[in-house]
Amino acid sequence: MSIRPVTGTQFEIAHGSSRCVLTEVGAAIRVFEVDGRPLVETYPEDVLPPYGSGTQLVPWANRVADGRWVLDGEPQQLALTEPRRNNAIHGLTRTVSWEVRERTASSILFATTVNPQPGWPVALAATLAYALSDDGLTVTYGVENLGDRPTPFGVGAHPFPRAGHARTEDCVIRLAAETRLPVDDRLLPTGSPVPVAGTDHDFRVPRPLGATRLDTAFGGCRPGSDGLVHHQVLAQDGTGVDIWAEPVFGWVQVFTPDDYPGRGLAVAIEPVTSPPDALNSGTDLLTVAPGERWTGSWGMRPV
Repeated sequence: MSIRPVTGTQFEIAHGSSRCVLTEVGAAIRVFEVDGRPLVETYPEDVLPPYGSGTQLVPWANRVADGRWVLDGEPQQLALTEPRRNNAIHGLTRTVSWEVRERTASSILFATTVNPQPGWPVALAATLAYALSDDGLTVTYGVENLGDRPTPFGVGAHPFPRAGHARTEDCVIRLAAETRLPVDDRLLPTGSPVPVAGTDHDFRVPRPLGATRLDTAFGGCRPGSDGLVHHQVLAQDGTGVDIWAEPVFGWVQVFTPDDYPGRGLAVAIEPVTSPPDALNSGTDLLTVAPGERWTGSWGMRPV
């Protein structure tokens, strides 16, 4: 009798020298490599993604304080999925199985339904499309409101990009962010965003990560001349990975755990549409009306 991996069926797509492995559970990126060079941290298929590695976050990213928020005057109580800090974290789709709707050699379309449940009363249809091309990996979200009232939401990605086999602490980091969100010890906002200029949090000009450790929400992500937001992780020789996103991903969470399994120090660079506790603050929340569908894209390409 075969034992099913905890991440479910593994789906490989490829294009030229690019290869990506996605998981049924969470529709997560478990492998992304070009010419055999890893561009994301990986993990075995028989363990849960370390620190949410490669997962996609729907219908909110980051944290909801005490799991509480209000929709149309009705108090909602989400499950406290970060009990150590008494928060609900990273949405409702990381541990569900996603159905494959379409598949080619270089692309795959996943779908799932966020059913009404405690703390989330409106049904949403969610899709995730992954496609490899000469320009790297593109990830496109779709969120459709299956309910009868407008519903706020947010989405985000949780990749751990890496510059091939370079040590994370030796890598150069570049962020398009112009502000940082002050937070408390529960990583919840304590005030308005503050400029990064002149501080240790200014990565607008690429600089080594070194001894810097972060679990930080950055905002004010400014698009480049191509209309896209760009963040980068680069080795000393200038090779690495570019994480791009449409302007709706105006925030980026950067997280640097020291104990990523088999790697030690790793860096998550997470394009998100809204900051921590946005279901309460309303900051940069998206809204989808009944019967309407929203789409947005981000991706990664080799440098």
